[in-house]
Amino acid sequence: MNAPHQARTNAPRTARERARAEITREITDAARRQLAESGAPALSLRAIARELGMVSSALYRYFPSRDDLLTALIIEAYDALGHDVEHAVAGAPTPRARWRAVANAVRDWATARPHEYALVYGSPVPGYQAPEATIAHASRIPVAAFGIVRAAWESGSLTIPEDALSPDLSAQSTAIAAQLAPGLPAPTVARLVVAWTQLFGAVTFELFGQLKNSMDPADPFFAYSVEVMADFIGLTE
Repeated sequence: MNAPHQARTNAPRTARERARAEITREITDAARRQLAESGAPALSLRAIARELGMVSSALYRYFPSRDDLLTALIIEAYDALGHDVEHAVAGAPTPRARWRAVANAVRDWATARPHEYALVYGSPVPGYQAPEATIAHASRIPVAAFGIVRAAWESGSLTIPEDALSPDLSAQSTAIAAQLAPGLPAPTVARLVVAWTQLFGAVTFELFGQLKNSMDPADPFFAYSVEVMADFIGLTE
């Protein structure tokens, strides 16, 4: 007698959860459209409510503030890119091929979703401070890159540089290794961070038109930079 009663009491709650998820998706979709049209600083809960035919008070039940909505968009963006990067790594056979796949996944995602890329890797939104809840989601992308290099190091397909790091840089690199790739030599960590920032710099320059009338179209330059950075990191295969 109890099981049917339990099923009946659970059904309305499940329906509410589905309805809430659907409305939440509609709100974030509208917010992404607003990002594309006006940019993150102009994001407005009231404007989104008007677009969706909702009263503002109803929307605030889903996102109490603009910052809460921005946080949700940032987490979704990091997770979408993280998914693409992890999928790219899984499909490549060697460490160097995995580095190449990660770089192309970042570029492809940024090209397809430039406004979301700008939200997470562009200028900070005035008045917004990303909460700690975003850190784990943001970390998915560098974790994949460090995993590639650590696997190469363990398999013997990584050349270790003989760079003499300053005490401060050595300490920073060692701390990063402890978090993302325990045991990875500090000079390799420093070089990987250089390559990582170069990758996003190249994507940003292309995305925001800084390569116009020079390395445009950017395909050959990007492919070349990826290989140069693979050599710089020390990936031999």
